[in-house]
Amino acid sequence: MVGDLGGETEPHSLVRRQRELASLYATAKSLTALGELDEVLQSIVHHAHDLISTDFTYLSLVGTDGKLSARASEGTISSSFLAACIPAHVGLGGKVLASQSPYWVRDYVSTTLIDHDPNFDRLVATEGLVALLGVPLVIRGEAVGALFAADRSERSFQADEIALLSAFADHAAVALDNARLYEASRTALQELQGAYRKIEEHVAVMERAQEIHEALTGAVLGGGTPGDVVQLLADQLGGSVTLFDRTGAVLVRRGSASTPGRNPSPSDLTADLTDAVDQARRSGRTTNSVDTGGVAHSVASIQAGDSHLGALAWSRKEAADQGARDDMDLRTLERATHILGLLILKERAVAEASERLSGELLTELMVGSPGISPAQRARTQARNIDADRLDLVLVADSPTVSSTDLSRHLHDIAQSRSGLAGEHLGRATMLLHSVDDDRTVEEVHQQLRNTLGGRVVVIAERVVHHDWARAFSLANRCSAVARALGHTDLGATTGRYALYAMVFDTERVHELDRFISDSIGPLLDYDERRGTNLVDTLGAYYDHQANVAATARALYVHVNTLLKRLDRAGSVLDLDWRHDYDLELQLGLRLHQLRRVTSAPPKE
Repeated sequence: MVGDLGGETEPHSLVRRQRELASLYATAKSLTALGELDEVLQSIVHHAHDLISTDFTYLSLVGTDGKLSARASEGTISSSFLAACIPAHVGLGGKVLASQSPYWVRDYVSTTLIDHDPNFDRLVATEGLVALLGVPLVIRGEAVGALFAADRSERSFQADEIALLSAFADHAAVALDNARLYEASRTALQELQGAYRKIEEHVAVMERAQEIHEALTGAVLGGGTPGDVVQLLADQLGGSVTLFDRTGAVLVRRGSASTPGRNPSPSDLTADLTDAVDQARRSGRTTNSVDTGGVAHSVASIQAGDSHLGALAWSRKEAADQGARDDMDLRTLERATHILGLLILKERAVAEASERLSGELLTELMVGSPGISPAQRARTQARNIDADRLDLVLVADSPTVSSTDLSRHLHDIAQSRSGLAGEHLGRATMLLHSVDDDRTVEEVHQQLRNTLGGRVVVIAERVVHHDWARAFSLANRCSAVARALGHTDLGATTGRYALYAMVFDTERVHELDRFISDSIGPLLDYDERRGTNLVDTLGAYYDHQANVAATARALYVHVNTLLKRLDRAGSVLDLDWRHDYDLELQLGLRLHQLRRVTSAPPKE
């Protein structure tokens, strides 16, 4: 819709160009010479009308009511035209504002490319408006109005006309912006005293934030723990501060007694922040919320690169006058996460070093046993561990957790019991002092099971004369037998499996099935086909040292009933149960009995 310049001669073009530049210069000068906005806008419209040479020119601005209103015009014949006020999204002006680019039509009334406003169309008829060009007034990316050039006959607008009108529109935008800035400056001057007070308050808040940061740094450099940092934050910020680990569990929670007015109530201290912690972890930004009790919670994630280390939550009673202080305190909370991240990484490095040293000492004792050298005794004493009291070896095994991870969990338990833990010959191993071996192994098993959230096998053997290697070997073999029998969740001493560990080579545990089948297989098949329980009957008989009366009492059956069952079992196995005392048969029955333990539900 934009046409060419036509056949204009070069001298005439130069003269016209000089006029345009002179007019633009005069307009730019008027921006500083005239103080009132309406005078400046009228001057721009006047110069634009003179250069564009259209029938009339006018300028409209978008008001606070969202409507486009005429503010200055040149060449109009209707006094009511300046009262034109239409919605900013309709008409040619709506196109210009929406696109922030020039737009024109040959015949305004007949065009279907724009949305017409009936009230403005009546003014168009009165003014005789036909062809219309509009260019936007843009201030910092926002279209605030438009400059229009109109003719009372059909025509096309050329590229140079559009460019020239756009230049005047730019001047108008500058004038409007200057006027607004001038008004803002006057308002700022009137409020200067208040501004000074705000600046003073802001400086005080910044100084306070700097003091807190220096205190946090000093706490860390002084060997402080994450708990010390959390307490310092609570004392400085008020309310309560909670430190969560990477799983969302609460590690430390501290409240401030120095600012009771900002402290949440006891019920608020137990507020569920799970969702806020998860949101902070996923977004990487501080999340803010207010619960039904009026307690504000701010949660910041503790990150180290892509690793999530935990979260820090600040809870306090909302205060209407906090303003800038709350904003600065939130920045302090975020800076504290960086400090805590470094502390957590430091503690993790120390823990890993401690795990390595514990594993190295455990291996030294194993390899050097029996006996303990003065150097080994000195090294264990340096860790506040008495090697002479390490009289129980425990071996742990899990179908779902690696030996390395199991060793790490054993290390945490060993630290609380003044023991050693590590990975020895590919097995998670721990050395402890124990007074009651059965109780100790059950406690360790339960601790591991709670930590892992799944099944784990822990086998323990008592150490004699500092011979940790022998105790480890037996515990390891018994663990292999337990696995071969299908046990996946128990804590026991080797006494339960020692005999079988000596009878069977742990490297050939697959032969247990064959042995059980060869010794009592026919009886197992008979029970399965007939729905009887002769295997348990025969096992109970041998468990009670072949005493018929004792066995009958244990099984709650009559002696005659027991004799009939034993006769039937002997017939199936082709043996005389009254005279034969077959060791292989008894071993097979015992192994089968141990294997059936796996059918029991796991401990909770």
